[in-house]
Amino acid sequence: MNGRLKTGARFGVSSMVARLRRVAMRRPGRATLEADPERWHYAGPIEPERLLRQYDAFAKCVAASGAEVEWIDAAAGDGLADAMFPFDPSFMTPGGAILLRPGKELRQPEVASHEALYRRLDVPVIGTIEAPGLLEGGDLMWVDERTLAAGRGFRTNQAGIDQLRAMLAPLGIEVRAFDLPMWNGSAACLHLLSLVSPLDRDLALIYSRLFPVALRELMRERGIECLEAGEEEFTASAGMNLNVLATAPRRCIALGGFPETVRLMRGAGCDVTCFDGDALCIRCEGGPTCLTLPILRDDRPSTPGTNP
Repeated sequence: MNGRLKTGARFGVSSMVARLRRVAMRRPGRATLEADPERWHYAGPIEPERLLRQYDAFAKCVAASGAEVEWIDAAAGDGLADAMFPFDPSFMTPGGAILLRPGKELRQPEVASHEALYRRLDVPVIGTIEAPGLLEGGDLMWVDERTLAAGRGFRTNQAGIDQLRAMLAPLGIEVRAFDLPMWNGSAACLHLLSLVSPLDRDLALIYSRLFPVALRELMRERGIECLEAGEEEFTASAGMNLNVLATAPRRCIALGGFPETVRLMRGAGCDVTCFDGDALCIRCEGGPTCLTLPILRDDRPSTPGTNP
């Protein structure tokens, strides 16, 4: 079953930059607003009003892009502070969803809510990562429709990558693994997508000092130009200036307050929408990409009465 090939497709992703048609999100709830920063490895105490205001501003940016938003139900008292970052517990493919197994143990219970989401939306689940495998969505990046890069580090291990490779082989998709650096250790959140954000099929934003050499070479072979973000804003943002959500080729949503990074993207022809996210993204270690779960991306021409 391939959601991309059906008339009126409702699911299917094989690109980081094709137009975002349908996306799942979860608004921060009590668990987030009352989270213990030390337990959840946040960079300071939560400011509930500012966090919610910034989240709602981001959600408006996503809706303004034309994407249909599906809201993930937040069960009262579920204790899932990180669940506002739905990119990690599951992953959409052309054939359906794969339920992942986050390396951050506190996040593993989130997978059940994703399974419930797909059941409600009638999206098939084609596989589940099982122990001892670990795999988070933030470590997965489509290089092209037939090639998926996987970052191997503290959140994603070889066993998880091997299981994913077996699930995607029948779809004709190759999974290629690349080692991530130690950076700030196992408690910190360093995903592959902490170091790269695709902006178009032939353009990406990267932080080269920590970037896997072999992946850079692969991207060069595939004709992907890499814009190199600077040291100062990467450090000041804890890497969140690199976390950019493409809603269409060269149309993206980025964290405000980092003008050099935005200037770099706009200089390459990108239409960049910014939002304030210091209390939401920098404090809680998750950017625009993390705050969304793409369900459908495609480049079919728009017709009257549909999303642009």
